[in-house]
Parts: sequence; structure tokens; C-alpha cells
Amino acid sequence: MPHNVALIHIIAAGLGLALLLGFVAAKLRLPALVGYLVAGILIGPSTPGFVADAEIAKQLAEIGVMLLMFGVGLHFSLSDLLAVRWIAVPGALVQMLAATLLGTGVALLWGWNPGGALVFGLSLSVASTVVLLRALETLGILDSFTGRVAVGWLVVEDLAMVLVLVLLPPLAGWLGGKGDGAGTDALWRSLGITLLQVGGFVLSMLVVGRRLFPWVLWQAARTGSRELFTLCVAAAAVSIAYAASALFGVSFALGAFFAGMVLRESEFSHRAAEESLPLRDAFAVLFFVSVGMLFDPWVVVQHPWQTLAVIAIIMLGKTIAAAALVLAFRYPLGTALTISASLAQIGEFSFILIGLGGTLGLLPKEGQSLVLAGALISIALNPLLFRAVVPLQRWLSENSGLARRLELRDDPLAELPMTTDQRFLARQVVLVGYGRVGQRIADALAAHDLPFVVVDQNRDIVERLRAEGRAAVSGDAADQAVLIQAHIARARMLVIAIPDTLHVRQMVAATRMLNPGIETAVRAHGEEEARLMERENLGRIFLAEEELAQSMVRHVLERSTHAPTRATMPGIL
Repeated sequence: MPHNVALIHIIAAGLGLALLLGFVAAKLRLPALVGYLVAGILIGPSTPGFVADAEIAKQLAEIGVMLLMFGVGLHFSLSDLLAVRWIAVPGALVQMLAATLLGTGVALLWGWNPGGALVFGLSLSVASTVVLLRALETLGILDSFTGRVAVGWLVVEDLAMVLVLVLLPPLAGWLGGKGDGAGTDALWRSLGITLLQVGGFVLSMLVVGRRLFPWVLWQAARTGSRELFTLCVAAAAVSIAYAASALFGVSFALGAFFAGMVLRESEFSHRAAEESLPLRDAFAVLFFVSVGMLFDPWVVVQHPWQTLAVIAIIMLGKTIAAAALVLAFRYPLGTALTISASLAQIGEFSFILIGLGGTLGLLPKEGQSLVLAGALISIALNPLLFRAVVPLQRWLSENSGLARRLELRDDPLAELPMTTDQRFLARQVVLVGYGRVGQRIADALAAHDLPFVVVDQNRDIVERLRAEGRAAVSGDAADQAVLIQAHIARARMLVIAIPDTLHVRQMVAATRMLNPGIETAVRAHGEEEARLMERENLGRIFLAEEELAQSMVRHVLERSTHAPTRATMPGIL
């Protein structure tokens, strides 16, 4: 095959087969990404016929990771990251430790050397960026509290893996691999340099990037050229990620993520996210194809029990550890199940780590094959795990006394204090979500001296609101018990200010069961979703990102100030 058409061949074969097999998977009611993975297996070196260039496939997949993380950054502010730090940081570190210990212990039982066992365990501890984000976007909860916790958790894992990749070479000699066993001074020097590089990158993005890059995006928008604007977005995502890797030693994914975060300061961030969506989707497909190319199906036949052990660690060990940690922080069972399901797979950093481990003579070839097998199988099964979250939560609540106790445990933030003024307990506005939109609505209600109760899953926010003297309840508004604590039965209006597609319908349904005549105002995440919500009669729907908060504020104030009486609208108390 001529070298100058290798790129064309892999794009044509990869996208063409992915389309065909993705369509077949959808017809079989399987996730489309299963088809993408099978397409990669078919054009990979482990199957007969056409073999695509694996190195080019990896580079195309890396571009997909950059664009995807860039898009997430456009919707994820630094304040969002800081808001979930108390659960994301300890949760990610403890979950990584638990998975690493499980993987290391199993590998030692197989007779591997300690260094190889450690690399093997670490490779099973970090989740895939692409899989996690695609799952959250599909469910429509990327911008919800649960989505922010999952993304924050992932960012912490990525930062930890950056340190691992830097420290592994100087430690290789001590661990039984290739190397001279550098001294303690060299080890601390490597760690210090890495921390300085990461800190320098973050500081430069927050100080310089957040002023420079939004200005560049605004200049591109001023030209009136859609092509130039799209080019500016793509160039920013890829070039900043590359510069971050070349100058600061940060991964492409983290570089693109922070690039999106600083560009979020621009008023055109929403448009930038929409313009880059087709590119993100196309390259994300190539990522799954490239993963399939790495997989050797014979591994499952030759090492069935080892493969099952790897899958169990990824999909059970990590899941149980993550769920237990989230529950330990007193968050609802549904939040724990969703976050744990989102982390029950492995991906990009695992591939990088096993490659480095093989180069340093630490990880045997068998270990690399087992990690790849675990990655492909866990990625294929992950969407099914997400689908099982809601039925599993319902089944646990109905059949497990422990689950019911977890839902009903004594939590001072799950109910309003006994000292709450009576004006917040009747004809009040129940405001679900205290993000950027929710804060503006709350401030407007407070300015007009209108009573309201905030319902939010972020315990830190609820504690802060109570310290400010505002009525707030911690919990999931899709749960009737939480709504009862917010006194929804006597409320004037329900305002859902979070873009949580998965739970909005449950929130409205639960509210109308307790207060059939209540008026509802709902935030939608896209035009198609808004039209569907209108057909389902979920209430007044608000969409436009730039005018969303202002429109919702105006509507809530009008309806709260001039609300109909009980005589004109039965059901409103």
C-alpha cells in the first residue's frame, strides 16, 4: 500500500465499517460503539484481510480525545471543578488505590514480578475519557451535578496518571525493569519538575489564556465567516493541547480540557461547542475503531480466567469502590450508582501506561493483551451498565433494607431546619439547582422578597446557602421524599434550572403527584429536547443559552408576583 494514501485508507475503511456495523448494532438494540469496536477488530492486525496503519489510527484517535475534552471544557468552568473538589479529589484517589491494589494482588498471584504487577494494577485504575463523556452526553447529564462530579473525578485521575508516567522511568530499575535505579534525589527532582510543569500550565491558562483566547474567538466571530470561526475553534483545541504537551509535559486531553475552560469565558462558547460537534463525533468514532485494532480476540480463548478477573476488577471492583465512596460522602444512591457506572471501564491512559511498561521491561506481553481485552469488553458493556442504573436503583429500594436506610438515613441537610420561617413552607418557589442560572433566579426572587427553597445535590452549596440564611435542602428532586422536605405540596411553582435530561421528567412527575396543579418552569438542553418536553407538557420550557437565566427570571417573577388564586386554578394552595 503506498504510504501517501495510508491516511485515506484508514479514514475510509474505519468510518465506512463503523457506519455499517454501528447500524447493525443499533438494529440489534446494542450500543452503536460495539459496532465501532468490531470495525476496528476487522481492520486490525489480528484478523485476516485488510490491515490499517495502527500508528495513524492512534493519532486520529488522539485528535478525537482532544476535541472531546475541549468541548467538555467549554461547558465546565473552574467554579464547577472547585465545587465538587471535596468528593472528586478523595474519591478519585481512593478509588484508584483500591483498583491498583486489586490488580496488583491478582497479578502477584499469577506469579508476575512486583513491578509488572504494579503497572498492571495502575492500568486498571483509570477510566476512559471518551467513553465517560460520550455516556454522560447520551444521558443528557454532562452538565448536571452528577456529571460534574464524574468529570472532576476524571480530571483528578488524569492528573494522577501524569505523575505516574513521569515517575515510572526513574523507578523502573528498582521495580525490576530496565533502568539504573536512580536515587531518591532524582526521584524527588522528577516529581518536583512535574508539579512545576502542571502548575505552570494551569497558571498560564488561567492568567493569560482566559484573556487571550476568548479575544481571538471574538475576532473570528466578527469576520462573519462561519468557516473561519469553525477553523478557529478546531485550531484552538488541537494547537493548545499540543503546546501543553510539548512545553509543559501535560497530556493532550488535559491540555484541551483547560483550553475549553478558558474559552468558556467568551460569549461565543455555546456556538463554539456546536460548531465543533461534528468533528468531535467523527474523531470519537475513530477512537473506538483504534481501540478495536489493538485487540487480539485469541487472548480471551488463551487466557479466559485471567480475562474474567480483569473484567471483574474493572466493572465490579472499581464500581463497588466508587459507589461506597460516594455513599460515604452522604450523597444519594442514584448519584452513587451513576458515578460508579461511569468509571467502570478503562481507556487512553491505560494504553499509554502498558506501552511504557512494556518498553521499560516491566509488563509482560500477556499483561498488555489482558489490559486491552479488559478495555474493549468494558467499553462495549459500559452503556448497558448505564441502562441498568435506574432499574437497579428501583430494585434495591424495593428489596434491600440497607438501600432504604441509605435513602432515609438521618441527614441534617436533607430536611429544612425546625427554625425555618413559615413563609418558606407555603406558596413558595421550589428552585431545583443552584448553578449559574439558578443563582440568578434566586437572587432575583430574594430582591423582590419572594420566598423560595433551593433543592441541590451538592452538599457544599446547601451548607453555604443555610449559612447565608436561605432555605435549602440536599437531595435529588426526582425523589418524592426530597420534594416533601421542600414542602412541594403547598408550593406556588417548581423551577428546574439544571440541564439534567435524565431526571427532569421524573422531577415533574413526582411533583405533580404531590401537587397536581403546580406550575412548572423547566430548562432544556437543546432544541430537539425542548420540542419533546413541550409535547410531553412538562411546563414552560426555556432554551436559549445566552438569554436562559434572564428569561426564566422574568417568567418566575411574573408568575410569582401575579400568580392566580386557588379559585382560578384548582390545585394551587
